[in-house]
Amino acid sequence: AMAARGGGDSDSDSGGAGRALPPHSPSGVVLQTVEMHTGGEPLRIIPRLEAAERAAAAGLSLLSLRREVAARHDHVRRALMHEPRGHAGMYGAVVVRGGAAAEGAHLAALFLHCAGYSAMCGHAVMALGRFALDYGLVAAPTCPETAVRLRCPCGPVTAFVPWDGRRSGNPVRFHSVPAFAAATDLAIDVPGHGKVVVDIGYGGTFYAFLSAEQLGLDVRSSKTRDLVSAASAVTEAVKKQFKLHHPESEDLAFLYGTILTDGKDAFSEEPTTNICVFADEQVDRSPTGSGVTARIALQYHKGLIQLDQSRTFQSSTTGSLFTGKAEAKFGNYNAVIVEVSGEAFYTGTATFTVEEEDPLKHGFFLK
Repeated sequence: AMAARGGGDSDSDSGGAGRALPPHSPSGVVLQTVEMHTGGEPLRIIPRLEAAERAAAAGLSLLSLRREVAARHDHVRRALMHEPRGHAGMYGAVVVRGGAAAEGAHLAALFLHCAGYSAMCGHAVMALGRFALDYGLVAAPTCPETAVRLRCPCGPVTAFVPWDGRRSGNPVRFHSVPAFAAATDLAIDVPGHGKVVVDIGYGGTFYAFLSAEQLGLDVRSSKTRDLVSAASAVTEAVKKQFKLHHPESEDLAFLYGTILTDGKDAFSEEPTTNICVFADEQVDRSPTGSGVTARIALQYHKGLIQLDQSRTFQSSTTGSLFTGKAEAKFGNYNAVIVEVSGEAFYTGTATFTVEEEDPLKHGFFLK
C-alpha cells in the first residue's frame, strides 16, 4: 500500500456534492507529493510511503531498505517517474523518518529515477533540506541557518538551509560523504569513438569524466542528443573495462553515469560547464550535486584545486549554477569532504491516483 501526507482534498472546489476529485477505485492508490526543482532538475518528494516506514521500523538499514523497495515496491517508482505522471527526466525521493534507516538524522531519503535507485543525489539533498524545515521535520530550526542531517544510501550528509523563522530560503549548501578519485587517466576503448582517456571520481556515487572534445563534441554547442549518445557509450565501455570498488560497501560500487566537461579542470574564477548523463540515458538539468562533488575530489587529487578554493559549475542544458569547494581532507587516504551550494525551489504539490482497471497504471517508458 502507498500513502503520503501532504495537502488535503477540498470537496467544495470539486463541483460535486461532497465528491473529491479525481475519482479512484476503492482499492486504488492515492499518492500525495511535494514538487520541487534544483537548478532545473525536478524532485518529486513522497513525504510518506507506508511500506518503507514499516520496513524501517522493523530495523532495516537504508541500503537494505533500498533493496527491499526495489524488489517489492518498484511500482511506486514506475508510477511516479514514468509517463503519464512523470517523464524521461523525472527524479524523485522517498522520505523516511525514524527506524534504523534514519538513525541519528532528521530524515533518510531513497532516491528514484527512471531506471532505478541511486545512492546519492546532491540536487535532491538541497531540495530536501528546504522541505525538512518547511514541513516541520526539524523540531527547532535556528536563524539564520539550520543544519539538517540526512541519511542517504551512501552515508550521512548535512545540508545547511537559510531559515528566517517562518520559511526556508536559498542558497542551500551541503557537506558530502568522503569523496575521492577512483582512477585517473584511464584509457578506455569506446566503440564508434576509439580510445579516450577518462577519470573516475566518487561523490556519493561513481561517475566517469572526460572532455566532450575527446568525442569530437562541444559541451556548450553540440546537440544534446549527440552528447547523450556519446556519454552513454562511454558509460557502457567503462562498465565493461574497469572494475569499481568502494571501501565501505559493494552496494555502492556501480558506475552511475558519465559527465562530459568543457575540459577546464584547472582552478579558475570562470564557470566550468558540464552535462551529466546518468542511469538509462537520463539527462541532469542541473550541474549535478554528486557530480560536482566527484569532480572537485578529482581536481583536488590532481593538485588542480586547493582546499577552500570555490569553483562555479554550470549546466550546459539549463545554464543553472552550483558552486563547490573541497572543505577538508578525510582520513588517511586522499579523500575530501566537499561543500556544494545551489538553489532549490517549490513548484507545487500534487495528488496522484491509480485506477486498478488502468492498463498503464504503473507507467510506461519511451526512449
